Amino acid sequence: MKEKIIIVLDVSSRDQALQIVKELHDLVGMFKVGSQLFTAAGPSVVRDIIAAGGKVFLDLKFHDIPNTVTHAAAEAARLGVSMLTVHASGGRAMMESVSTELRVKFGSHRPSIVAITVLTSLDTRALFEIGVELPVEEHVQRLALFAQDCGMDGVVCSPREIQVVRKSVNADFKIVTPGICMPDQSLNDQQRTATPQAAIAAGATYFVVDRAVSE
Repeated sequence: MKEKIIIVLDVSSRDQALQIVKELHDLVGMFKVGSQLFTAAGPSVVRDIIAAGGKVFLDLKFHDIPNTVTHAAAEAARLGVSMLTVHASGGRAMMESVSTELRVKFGSHRPSIVAITVLTSLDTRALFEIGVELPVEEHVQRLALFAQDCGMDGVVCSPREIQVVRKSVNADFKIVTPGICMPDQSLNDQQRTATPQAAIAAGATYFVVDRAVSE
């Protein structure tokens, strides 16, 4: 079970992050380094977490032209991360370029690449506002199949879409699930959430825990 758990390190200093890693690295599978910590502490914090015994899920949601994202992903691989994110909406050329580059340069030591589908802060109404005239579940399913076809190892989707994605993709395709909350928690900015138990039952490969342990 512990290998399924990813703990968010949404803190603003290296010392805070490493304290959490020290306390929890034997109890969880990975630690998520996102924009806040990476901007505050830089790439060196990734090396420090790995040196302290933790595995890193680098969640910087790369989304740019193929060449830029490919170089960024290669640098992330050199840091030693276990998994990283790109946006599925970045398109086929971007995803295929990243996948090919990491397979060629890093082989079996490459990190897993998972594609962001629809952020958990968005709902169907929000998608319509940005020009996506599909229900969230249908759009996530389409992006998941697209990402799989482009060589991604998995996707990130909310707990609400796990089942439809799991039924649509290959058995070894990873599903990373944020939006994990306990029943009595405030949803804050997240629209599509579930409990850890529900995410596991639906077929998540990993679930990302932040507010559920920090509030």
